Amino acid sequence: MTAQKEIARRLIDVAGETYASQTGIRLADKPSPLYQLLVLSVLLSAPMKADIGVAAGQELFKAKMKTPRKMLDATWQQRVDALGKGHYVRYDESTATALGEGAQLLLDKYGGDLRKLRQAADGDVDKLRELLQEVPRLGPVGAHIFCREAQAIWPELQPYLDRKALDGADKVGLPTDTRQLARLAGKDLARLAAGLVRVGLDKRLAKEVNAA
Repeated sequence: MTAQKEIARRLIDVAGETYASQTGIRLADKPSPLYQLLVLSVLLSAPMKADIGVAAGQELFKAKMKTPRKMLDATWQQRVDALGKGHYVRYDESTATALGEGAQLLLDKYGGDLRKLRQAADGDVDKLRELLQEVPRLGPVGAHIFCREAQAIWPELQPYLDRKALDGADKVGLPTDTRQLARLAGKDLARLAAGLVRVGLDKRLAKEVNAA
């Protein structure tokens, strides 16, 4: 095994849990888990620690807000309360509003099924990102998060490694070419992407991977 392959495997083992998995989402090409990933991507877009976004997602889903219809049926205050339990402070009220508006948009435009958004993009990744960003509070950062994780189930996205992931690759001595990284990751590309983002944000974790 080459040195880079060893680093990639170590990174996947140490830091390669996807954010969806960390939140408890069993990602599949089905409406509910895809919507949960979208909500998580909105939450992770805010300038705060990822663990807080994950915790807020867990609380929303614990409160049964796992589909656009369920999100819309919940009151604004119920959304605020769930976000508050996840310590999603400063952005709880505005995010509660945005989640309601986003749920309505998805119901109106796609019948609540993100697979229809995928169909509308017709294999064009740039178009997919553009459509995702019509969702309130899901800007370029959130679109990147969604695509990094969704590549595990939507093959047309592969290899999806944005600037944050490539910065992480540089910090642990891995190539910054997406095709090379894809070869190193094999079937674990989404997990490698998550690990790369984590080491890019956490110097201690990067040192741990490099020192192992």
